[in-house]
Amino acid sequence: MAALKTPEKTSRRQELRQNIFVDLYARALLFYDEYKQLAQGLGVALLVLILAIPGYIYYHQQQEQAANQQLGQILPVYEQGNFQQALDGTGDRAGLLAIADDYGGTDAGNLATFYAANALYQRDEYDRALTYYQQFEKEKDFISASAYAAQAAIQENRGSFERAAGLYEQAASQYQNKLTAPRYLLNAGQAYEEAGQYEAAIGVYERIQEEYPDSEQASNAERYLARAKVHQGSTSSS
Repeated sequence: MAALKTPEKTSRRQELRQNIFVDLYARALLFYDEYKQLAQGLGVALLVLILAIPGYIYYHQQQEQAANQQLGQILPVYEQGNFQQALDGTGDRAGLLAIADDYGGTDAGNLATFYAANALYQRDEYDRALTYYQQFEKEKDFISASAYAAQAAIQENRGSFERAAGLYEQAASQYQNKLTAPRYLLNAGQAYEEAGQYEAAIGVYERIQEEYPDSEQASNAERYLARAKVHQGSTSSS
């Protein structure tokens, strides 16, 4: 008799499992029916996205190629010092401003933005130059560091010395080269002094001595450090 009870328990478990599966399946159908339109919409959106990716990649490659070609054509004009022509274009060659504005999402277009900023700076159009320097997407390299330094110089011309000092420090950090970084830091220290921020200036001069003791700027930093300490002392006592 005992042997006859086991199959009944097993059948009961199977029945319960089947009931659970049926219930889950029913719930899934109800959920799908309730959110069917949303699911279909998401599916269509995903399909459109998948189909659009190759097209976008192809389009971006074409844009990059066009920007490279146009930049290569106008750069000789820039390098000859004909900055206005380089900005506006000449003949059938597009200018730096047009390339920067039309192809800003490409590497070549981004580089055109930097050259456009430089050309505007050379023509003393500092406000426009600053706009393009800020639009230029920066990386950890020499060009990006020089872009920050140019922004700092513009702020100095405006009399915004504390802001200029911060940008010089950013230039030094952007590309920590033994030749350029200490020069930018020295400029930062001088700008801080002009702003009356002697403690910040002292910190920058000490940084030059610690991080770049063999640089040409290290000896100047020593003299400027002594001067900044004197000014700080006189400011504190007054």
